[in-house]
Amino acid sequence: MKRYFIYLAYKGTAYKGWQTQPNGITIQEVLEKALSTVLRTTISIVGAGRTDAGVHASQMVAHFDAGPDLETTALVRKLNSFLPQDIAIQHIVEVKATAHARFDAIGRVYEYRLTLNKNPFMTETTAYIPGPFDFDKMNAAAEKLLHYTDFTSFSKLHTDVKTNNCTIRTAHWSQRGGLWIFTIEADRFLRNMVRAIVGTLLDVGRGKLSVDDFCHIIEAKDRCRAGTSAPASGLFLTEVRYPKEIFATD
Repeated sequence: MKRYFIYLAYKGTAYKGWQTQPNGITIQEVLEKALSTVLRTTISIVGAGRTDAGVHASQMVAHFDAGPDLETTALVRKLNSFLPQDIAIQHIVEVKATAHARFDAIGRVYEYRLTLNKNPFMTETTAYIPGPFDFDKMNAAAEKLLHYTDFTSFSKLHTDVKTNNCTIRTAHWSQRGGLWIFTIEADRFLRNMVRAIVGTLLDVGRGKLSVDDFCHIIEAKDRCRAGTSAPASGLFLTEVRYPKEIFATD
């Protein structure tokens, strides 16, 4: 048996998130079924992380084990024929036997996509939140995230993680076309963390909070102090980064 990383994109609108659960269809469930059907054996996959219901990914990574004679190019083609239109396999690569899609990831990048103008063709993949917003002030607050490590105030309550510490490397708003994009990169993220940060930054942009207030919310380590989570429709996992040495070499 060999280990493989599978790279995929999906629109999360119709799913209850990434991780298999008893009360709704998930990306993991659909992908495991497709792999098991095409390879004619039971396949289990482990994702780089979880995305919540309605959240999308332009790049998610998962690992699975299969035989050494796996023809990855043909498998990508077969899977894309089998899977629904809202899940697309990008490529499959062999990695070292000990490589782990979740624990070996050294960076993850999310984007939150916001439109200030109502657009019926973007309702499932962009958050429509009418302004006005002061994006300069929001960027001043976002920059403060790089100076903290404990993000309890932006974590979903009662999770099973051992620590709420994360190292944020990038956090800023920029314009792309007619959208405002919040890009954030960290070594790891807590459940609901990005949407909670965005929701709180929007309160800064509305003038409800100052930059100092934003810092005090982080320092309070209290989810009740932060803003309402932004809608899931605007959130994308866009990249998962790994050290080069975990990939198989000829």
